[in-house]
Amino acid sequence: MISILLFEDNKNLRESLSLYLAGTDGLWLSGAYADATEAVKLVKKYKPDVVLMDIQMPHLSGIEAMRAIKKVNPEVKVLIQTVFEDDDKIFAAICAGANGYIIKNPKAETYVQAVTDVYNGGSHLSPSIAAKVMKMFQNQFVQKEQTYVSLTQREKEVLQCMVKGMSYKMVADACDISFNTVHSHVKNIYEKLHVNSAPEAVVKALEMRLV
Repeated sequence: MISILLFEDNKNLRESLSLYLAGTDGLWLSGAYADATEAVKLVKKYKPDVVLMDIQMPHLSGIEAMRAIKKVNPEVKVLIQTVFEDDDKIFAAICAGANGYIIKNPKAETYVQAVTDVYNGGSHLSPSIAAKVMKMFQNQFVQKEQTYVSLTQREKEVLQCMVKGMSYKMVADACDISFNTVHSHVKNIYEKLHVNSAPEAVVKALEMRLV
C-alpha cells in the first residue's frame, strides 16, 4: 500500500484527484491540502511514502516546501506537479531533490503511474520535461571538466532510458530484462555516480556526457 499526501491549491483538481487516488487499489490517500505551510508537520504526522506537491502554492512554494520536507525526512519521495514547463523551475525542483516532475494531466491514471514510479525508486519525468532537462543541461549546464565513471554497457543503456523519463517497467521492456534486474542496475548507477535519486542521476549523466 502506497501512502500519499497531496498538496494542491486548485480545489477542483484537488477534490477530483483525491477521489481517484483514494479509490485506487494499492494507494492510500492520507490527506489533501490547499497550501503547504504545514507540510513538514503533516509529513511527520502521516509519514507518507510519496508527497504529490504542486509547484505553485500560496504562502509557501512547492519547491520551498519540498526543501523543508527533505531536510527533516530525506527518504520521503516528492513528486512535483505543475502546469509550467519553465526551465528555471524545472532546474530548481530537480536540484532541490524532486524524485519526479509531472505536468498536470486530466488523466488521473497518469498520476497513479507517476506515484508508483517514484515509490519504486525510479523517476517520473513527463516526456516534455525529460526533453527539456536534456536540452537544458546540454546547452547550459554541462561541466567543462569531465570525471571518468566506469559504467557497463547495460548500465549505460538503462541510464539512457532514465534520461528519456522512462519508468522501471518501461526500461525493463526496452532493454528486455526483468524489473528486478533494472532495479539492480539503477542501484549500481547511483553508487557509481554518487547520487540518491533518478533525477540526480539524469542530471549527472548529462553533466558528464555519459549518454
